Amino acid sequence: MDKNSVDWRGSMPAIVTPFDAKGNIDEAKFRTHIENQIGLGATGVVVSGCTGEFWALSMEERKRLFKVAVEVSRGRINVIAGTGTIRTQDVIELTTSAKDSGCAGAMIMPPYFVKPSTADIIAHYETISDAVKFPIMLYNIPSYNQTPLTPELVDRLANIECVVAIKESSMDFNIFYKTILVAGDRLRVFCGPAGLFGMAAIEVGSPGYVEAFPNFWPEAEAHQFCEIVKSGDQATVQRVQKRALQLSELMSTNGRNYYTSVKTAMNILGLPGGFPRRPLTLLGEPHVSQIKQGLAELGVRKVAAAAE
Repeated sequence: MDKNSVDWRGSMPAIVTPFDAKGNIDEAKFRTHIENQIGLGATGVVVSGCTGEFWALSMEERKRLFKVAVEVSRGRINVIAGTGTIRTQDVIELTTSAKDSGCAGAMIMPPYFVKPSTADIIAHYETISDAVKFPIMLYNIPSYNQTPLTPELVDRLANIECVVAIKESSMDFNIFYKTILVAGDRLRVFCGPAGLFGMAAIEVGSPGYVEAFPNFWPEAEAHQFCEIVKSGDQATVQRVQKRALQLSELMSTNGRNYYTSVKTAMNILGLPGGFPRRPLTLLGEPHVSQIKQGLAELGVRKVAAAAE
């Protein structure tokens, strides 16, 4: 199994998990959101990732979301299940559920908090690969998992049987590019921070991106980075990249939590964002007004009656 064993490409947004005011999963909004993403041109969705607040979900809730996403997609897009957690056995259980539910693969970050050694990380992925025999997308986000998947380590992990891709979210283009150089022959190296350098990542060989901004950017443009780069229209390339950067920055400025900002923006635009789950809370003023103004200035328009 290698990168040619899967057809993952293009825009595969990391989607939110909508909750209601009491903290229950709002399954109707979740289904609607996936349909919206398909309609706008997503080639896949990542469920129960960081943007999906995986840390706030129980094992059974994550398994349920995998099944629902596959039901909604009906084979039209790839559903990638976020199955990362600390204990290897729990990852195996979640990844097995994803496989049984009909997902296309699993996105797995290295164990967080415990700061595993290089040997620990390699053993972790080898054990999962051997146990489940299911396509794996590595997930490098050092700001959260603490132990980075360096290009040198990814070069070794790429030799594990079921590892076929990586979401590279180090926020450092040098690391991203070196990862492509050392492992791009075996892995699909997806760009995480496409808002920062998605166009450049595609230019140097990335097959696509796993980003959060398509959640609150309800235009086909948010899913067309690959096509825009291939068109060679540099004016459009620069315009879209600038807009993506501005939207991403809007979500995280003035001390705002990115994930709650995404849902706040979705609700402002009439999209099915819902509530975050504790410990996160919806933003209040002045943040709501600032995000509303920022979206308006960037030309992102409401698509329906705003969610309450």
